[in-house]
Parts: sequence; structure tokens; C-alpha cells
Amino acid sequence: MEFQSSVKILNEWDIVAVRQLGRNIAKELNFGTVDQARITTAISELARNIFLYAKQGQITINKVFDDGKWGLQIIAEDEGPGIQDIRKAMEDGYSTSGGLGAGLPGVKRLMDTFDIDSKPNQGTIITATKWLR
Repeated sequence: MEFQSSVKILNEWDIVAVRQLGRNIAKELNFGTVDQARITTAISELARNIFLYAKQGQITINKVFDDGKWGLQIIAEDEGPGIQDIRKAMEDGYSTSGGLGAGLPGVKRLMDTFDIDSKPNQGTIITATKWLR
């Protein structure tokens, strides 16, 4: 990892701050405007999930270099209630908050890689990466 920056998610303003940080890093890496929008949308969804379900956590954004290409990696971590049924949570339209249910499946579609590790009553770690084309 060459670069890493984290934002603690404690309130709605932190969601705005981490979105802006992600957009700025995506610009630094020369992502196009469409991929910048994808990245900031993914960050927003992950931060919002932390705020809604875990109440607090953090988003870490890394510049990564692998196999001759640069990417932006997002790590969303919390110590909240965890996701009881990951398979269900990854279904389009599923929501426990009354939202549209586009959150996690949407993040997976927006990014190039997506990994989720969640344990009930211990928390969730989601790692997603977008590679520069």
C-alpha cells in the first residue's frame, strides 16, 4: 500500500466527508468521471450502511498497485450487529431498513472486486476495489 486514509463514520457529515475524500483520490489516480461517480456511490452506500446499522465504524481508502495497474480500494469496517444472512443481504431489493435494497448488491456491481466478512454480534468488514483501466 502506498497511500491510506481513513474516516471514522459517526454521523451523516462523515458520510459526506468520506465521499469527497474518495472522489479526490479517484481524481488523483486519473479515474474518469463515470468511474469517479461509481466509486463515490459505493463509498456512500458503505458509509450509510455503517451509520444506519452499526452506528459507527470507519472507511479506509487505499491507493493500490498490482500487476502493473493502479486501483482504489475501499475497506468499510464496523463492530455492529453483523449481517445475519449475507446471501439474503446480497439479493437485489432486500432491505431491513425500508430502503430500495440496492446497497450491497449495488456496491458489488459498481466495483471490480468485492468481499464481505460478517459475524453476528461482532461486525462487518467489506473490501471493494476499482481498477484503473
